[in-house]
Amino acid sequence: MPAYICKFVTPDGRTLKETLEAPSAENCRRLLESEGFLVLSIRKEIRISRIHIFGKKIKPAEFILFNQELVALLKAGYPVLRSLELVEKRITNPYLLGIVRKVAAEVRGGRTLSEAFLPYEAQFSKVYTASLMAGERSGNLPGSLTRYIQYAKIIEQTRGRVRSALLYPTLLIIFSAVLIGLLVGLVLPRFATFYADFGAQLPGITRFLLKVAIFINNNILWIFFIFLVLIGAVVAFRKKTWFVLFKDRLKLRLPFSRFLIRDSAVALYARTLGLLLEAGISLLPSVQVAAFSVPNRFIFSRLLTVPENLKNGMSLYDSLEKAGVFPALALDLIRIGENSANLPGMLAELADFYDERLRDRIQTMVSLIEPVIIIFIGLVAAGMILSIYLPIFNIIRITR
Repeated sequence: MPAYICKFVTPDGRTLKETLEAPSAENCRRLLESEGFLVLSIRKEIRISRIHIFGKKIKPAEFILFNQELVALLKAGYPVLRSLELVEKRITNPYLLGIVRKVAAEVRGGRTLSEAFLPYEAQFSKVYTASLMAGERSGNLPGSLTRYIQYAKIIEQTRGRVRSALLYPTLLIIFSAVLIGLLVGLVLPRFATFYADFGAQLPGITRFLLKVAIFINNNILWIFFIFLVLIGAVVAFRKKTWFVLFKDRLKLRLPFSRFLIRDSAVALYARTLGLLLEAGISLLPSVQVAAFSVPNRFIFSRLLTVPENLKNGMSLYDSLEKAGVFPALALDLIRIGENSANLPGMLAELADFYDERLRDRIQTMVSLIEPVIIIFIGLVAAGMILSIYLPIFNIIRITR
């Protein structure tokens, strides 16, 4: 439904400006006039920011800010519907604003806040709707939302660390690949004709690189075509379940990424499960929701077996051990939490431990990968330079 920016005067003489959704501008005018307002102007809102890159429409920081304002109003004694109406006036993201307005309409129609947010789990998370439901059942919605806000901040920090750790090495590798491609594809072929005119004996490294350069130049169209086919295959299959499982399982076998991904999964799962248990949700639905917090689909698929094992009478420790994706230390701490009847507290300590270890591993990896990649690029560049200039030295010696 389109939105209209309306400027009107209230019966007490105040001039207000609000954004309203209506089928048309005339319907919007009639609605305002029926409430006794004097309409000054109505213009359609131009939502340029509906265009989003990679489909990411709501930033985590925006959603956290929305919930912080909502909690502040609820603690001040405002009812849920009035709180939503006040918060939506300060929302700048049009996509989030549209969702909040629809949620407010559902609440106005008699639904609870958790029921109103339920259709939007794909945009937010199952953890959020579960937290809302737990707060409504316990009668402490502000407290439940406060715990969710703390959880969301920590989760975003963890994901940010992983992204930043993988970004710099990726950029270095791409840069080195482009550099090598330019040298082999453009520079060396120009020297090939120059060396051929002198008929000098070339070093082995030069002959090898020249053969590679000539092959690339003779088959550049085929190489480009194969590259496009591979890119197309990845785009076509990227949402297929078997491809996602294969890709995420491969990540767990790579030397650098497997520890980051596993530690991150343990921290996310433990923190989510601890939050839900602390909010008063029973263990079985909590583990079903907590599995969705793990971004790696292979680990997620193994964690889906945990609820079924719990139904069969197994403990959480035994169920996770049978899943085979958590390290022994995490399983031992979970067993201690179960035996001491303090599972939520132990899960929080487990998540803190793995968050700290993840941070240390990221710092170590970045400090090690940076010099390794720089040395590798230097060795490749040195090899390229030697392969180009050694024949020149031989040519100079022959001509003398």
